[in-house]
Amino acid sequence: MKIKIFIVCLLAVFASSCVSNKKIVYLQNLEGQEPIAEDSLINYSFTEYRLQYNDIIDVKIQTSDQSMNNLFNIQNDRSTNMGAGISSSGGDVYYMTGYTVDKEGNIELPLVGKVNIKNKTLEEAKDTIAQELKKYFVSEDYFIRVKLGGIRYSALGEFGRPGKFVVLQDRMTIFEAIAHAGDLNVVAKRDQLLLIRQYPEGTKLHRINLNDRHLVQSPFYFIQPNDQLYVEPMRVRELGSGQNFSQSLSLIVTSISATALVLNLILK
Repeated sequence: MKIKIFIVCLLAVFASSCVSNKKIVYLQNLEGQEPIAEDSLINYSFTEYRLQYNDIIDVKIQTSDQSMNNLFNIQNDRSTNMGAGISSSGGDVYYMTGYTVDKEGNIELPLVGKVNIKNKTLEEAKDTIAQELKKYFVSEDYFIRVKLGGIRYSALGEFGRPGKFVVLQDRMTIFEAIAHAGDLNVVAKRDQLLLIRQYPEGTKLHRINLNDRHLVQSPFYFIQPNDQLYVEPMRVRELGSGQNFSQSLSLIVTSISATALVLNLILK
């Protein structure tokens, strides 16, 4: 009788340690919330990013005067070969070829000098640089392009490939960021992802539920430069149990066999 009770308890422990699909499936219609149909149009809650300290932007200035072009783009020309080597090795190419925003919110352009772009959107930064260029050109015979030097973010915890990444695009969803980091492990707490985001006034911590389909409507669906993503493991990893039914069944059979052997030796 004691053996039967022990086996039942053992089965209950292993059954509770399995990771259910409900915990690992992204973008579900969760209970208690208005469902979102798969073919429905979802409006984004997208906020235009504002530049801040430690951001890197790519500034390209073209004029009808080739000598002025060489002067304005001297940083890019000097760093082309070096940047190509960094890119091929997985480094941050724009660290060498772009312009870093300093603590005061300035970038320093050739000839123009320091330009303050703190808390400005890319379009506002472009207009600010254009105003400075008017000091050197009688007419507006020039072209300015201002882009983010890629999106830098870090992925820590239960990722398939944790690390620091630079993705060369202007906008990226949180699922693209997760995919770039090798997706989440089976034991990752998808309903409690911690997003560490920088703001002009400081840093804020946000908890995100990746299982919830309403995430697409939230301001955290798109990640921003310098975001940090941290995902904790489920307790199942601490227990050392199987992550799916076949693994758990194998552990159960092994444990029961070992227990039966021990009890057989004791009861002899």
